[in-house]
Amino acid sequence: MSQAETAPRAPRPLWSLGLLRSEITMTFRRWRTLALLAVLAGVPVLVGVAVKIETGDGGGGPGGPAFLSQVTHNGLFLVFTSLAVTLPFFLPMSVGVLAGDSLAGEAHAGTLRYLLVAPAGRTRLLLVKYATTLTFCLVGTLVVALSALVTGALLFPVGEVTLLSGTSIPFAEGLLRALAVAVAVALSLVGVAAVGLFVSALTTSGIAAMATTVGLLITVQILDTLPQLHALQPYLFPHYWLSFADLLRDPVYWDQLQKNFGLQALYALVFGSAAWARFTTRDVTA
Repeated sequence: MSQAETAPRAPRPLWSLGLLRSEITMTFRRWRTLALLAVLAGVPVLVGVAVKIETGDGGGGPGGPAFLSQVTHNGLFLVFTSLAVTLPFFLPMSVGVLAGDSLAGEAHAGTLRYLLVAPAGRTRLLLVKYATTLTFCLVGTLVVALSALVTGALLFPVGEVTLLSGTSIPFAEGLLRALAVAVAVALSLVGVAAVGLFVSALTTSGIAAMATTVGLLITVQILDTLPQLHALQPYLFPHYWLSFADLLRDPVYWDQLQKNFGLQALYALVFGSAAWARFTTRDVTA
């Protein structure tokens, strides 16, 4: 036996920028992904037009989320309102659809086996799928924020921003706060992405994985509203989602934000590990 044959093989790296770039490009070229982004972009337009019509008819100001009453005075508040409106359902549902289909969809299409035959490896493929889902979390959130910013600037006046604490800041600083809020909302979806990835590793049906993930999302949201479960609610991943509002205070209140980010990291660790344990031992035949 030659020395080359007996020499140990170099371990595969767990990361590949080329594979990640290819996966992200393919994901964002799919019609389903583009349709989800189009729906997310349309929500701020609908909210802005509805507020404009109501105030134009002398309705006395809109109700709804806390930020909504400020939209007519400053269009930048449409960003915060739109994120508050889309975060409970539209954004996590979109992430759940993408995450649920990440592995199960490949298995259903018969392409998962070929991906594993290639030099990707199961761990690396799982990491790339999760990173792609997290990329969608950020892109989807920024799409909502950008659509709301443009719609708010077109329909309402913009200028100095009065924070929830009563402090006024320049419009430029308000834009930075809006960007920080968008990033905080994107980070709030990390737990949903991990849950969806785990569910996707359990089945070969993309539709079943997507439906299960969205069903779990709705169930957890309902549990988070029941007062009888107040002791359990701080451990549910959507419990601190609206903590992004604390970024609109001066000084910023970090307590709820830190709890939110810590909880999302915990869900990512637990369900990401469960997905890895399942996927690396799974008999892939499709």
